[in-house]
Amino acid sequence: MKYDVIVIGGGPAGYVAAIKCSQLGLNTACVESSIDSNGTQKYGGTCLNIGCIPSKSLLDSSQKYYEAAKSFSNHGIEVKNLDLNISAMMERKNNVVERLTSGILGLFKTNGVHPISGTGKLINNNQVSVISGNDESIFDAEHVILATGSSPIEIPIAPWSENVVDSTGALNFEEVPENLGIIGAGVIGLELGSVWSRLGSEVTIFEAMTDFLPLIDKQLAKDSSREFKKQGLNIKLGSQVTNVTDSNKKVSVNFTNSSTEERMEFDKLIVAVGRKPNTNDIYDSNLDIETDANGRIVVNSFCETAEKNIFAIGDIVRGPMLAHKGSEEGIMVAERIAGKKATMNYDLVPNVIYTHPEIAWVGKTQQELEDEGVDFKVGSFPFAASGRALAADDSVGSVKLLADKGTDTILGVHVFGPSAADIVQQAVIAMEFGSSSEDLGLTIFSHPTVSEALHEAALAANNEAIHIGNRKK
Repeated sequence: MKYDVIVIGGGPAGYVAAIKCSQLGLNTACVESSIDSNGTQKYGGTCLNIGCIPSKSLLDSSQKYYEAAKSFSNHGIEVKNLDLNISAMMERKNNVVERLTSGILGLFKTNGVHPISGTGKLINNNQVSVISGNDESIFDAEHVILATGSSPIEIPIAPWSENVVDSTGALNFEEVPENLGIIGAGVIGLELGSVWSRLGSEVTIFEAMTDFLPLIDKQLAKDSSREFKKQGLNIKLGSQVTNVTDSNKKVSVNFTNSSTEERMEFDKLIVAVGRKPNTNDIYDSNLDIETDANGRIVVNSFCETAEKNIFAIGDIVRGPMLAHKGSEEGIMVAERIAGKKATMNYDLVPNVIYTHPEIAWVGKTQQELEDEGVDFKVGSFPFAASGRALAADDSVGSVKLLADKGTDTILGVHVFGPSAADIVQQAVIAMEFGSSSEDLGLTIFSHPTVSEALHEAALAANNEAIHIGNRKK
């Protein structure tokens, strides 16, 4: 059978691309190898099945438990005999995942996308082989979109075992580990550490780098590090893990810190050192498709490979491994295949760490602007001065806005605090239209909302903030 487009991979990049292609009138199929215990295809990729969605489910559930144990009394709510039912929490998580993943097949049916079950491989620039069990089928396509996602990185000193797990295993613990170790203080390590710390684990996170979250704004990194330590996360910076031993009862971790070798024992160890692109054996080696030093497929700004009818999107190409980035690439590629002049603004891809408080940012950091020699101004506003944040007993953190000193154009927004992801999304919209800090300052924000902190930060950039003291002009 021949299609206008075949998408290999059904994660957030692939299934969105397939739906958009079909909406644009292209005869489209989407190949996915994952199946559930009933033999039904599982679309949604890492994000919906074993990543974004299940982790956010546990983050929200664990935060509710933590608040009931630690802060409900601040609101005059007394909780007696508080109990934790891990099985029920996991069942809820699984139900959320099932609801969303099963919905994708419904979306395919509604939009006319043909689902193909099996492992797909591009065998030439117009044909895709699909292996399902012992059967192979060959499909013809005018265009092929590679969207095979990524996998957790396994490190030689800490191979997977019963008690040494990746992020997937960490989402399926049957009981709360008394002592939990994590290798990697990045997004995944911090989110998973937060989940199990709230539920009662003593959590230690090993990070080889000496700087905490070096890619985010330095002040926010400092503030968030201090807050996470208050919450009980023992983050050991500059700690290089040298050996891991799983005795089936305990996991021993040897690490060096300032030239001193130490050893700790844990019930479970999570390895969260990053992810690798799934580019192995997804296309024939005779095709004119290149990979970089990190194993990612080389593409141009429109996600085209050197084979002009072959595209690659999502985690297998340059840029951050984020579901929303992959989805937008899928939409851009679909529109370009359909003859439209779509582009994507990679400078405005928002980033979020779903701890509590959240960390979110978009655009340039202060250190990047300083390194580039850009003349800029800063406006910031603490949530401690936000009426809505104080009323919610959730006033840790701040909003920081960076604007060009000459043109007043917003260059970056960084938030550590309540609803940080949603606040940054408002900034993304403003920045997409080239807004200035004055534009945001002149915009009416509802009162009381935590979003007013963005409004005040924009005003502060021009020494016009209302609810905090301004710098002298």
